Amino acid sequence: MLGAPGSGKGTQAGILSRRLAVPAISTGEMLREAVAAESELGRRVDSVMAAGRLVDDDLMAEVVRERLARRDTDHGFLLDGYPRTLPQAATLEAMLPTLGGDLDAVVLLEVPQEILVRRALGRGRADDEEGVVRERLRQYLEKTEPLVGHYEDAGLLRRIDGNRTLDEVTAQVLLALGAGV
Repeated sequence: MLGAPGSGKGTQAGILSRRLAVPAISTGEMLREAVAAESELGRRVDSVMAAGRLVDDDLMAEVVRERLARRDTDHGFLLDGYPRTLPQAATLEAMLPTLGGDLDAVVLLEVPQEILVRRALGRGRADDEEGVVRERLRQYLEKTEPLVGHYEDAGLLRRIDGNRTLDEVTAQVLLALGAGV
């Protein structure tokens, strides 16, 4: 799932996970699970995060590979928060065939920027100040927006108007995925 911060990706991933009976996998969830497992990989992730650094692409790819290799993904999965960049997309596309799968579709939740800012400011989180929110959106446009063209060129992109009611967005996503309503 692609979309700017505040577009509803996490919310829709949770709903779709239940409706489609596949796991919704978020980047944060994958990192927390890796650390909780106390595996060698989890210890490496923990040391990076404890130092206040971002998990680099190579380490993130290992975490994603480990998560997607679990049996609960045998009949599909939803990724929320990965890939975020073109190099991560290339890594994902290279790893999926080795795991016995491929991407069927990429859902893009499109919401006008001013609505995204309004949504974020309405959440009342401490870090949701207008300047911070606008910087997150700028970073999204710079780093993640190129994925839109990449997946559109590959014929995988499904554009969804994310500025509708929760139920309408869910219905449109299900329709775009060929899963009915």
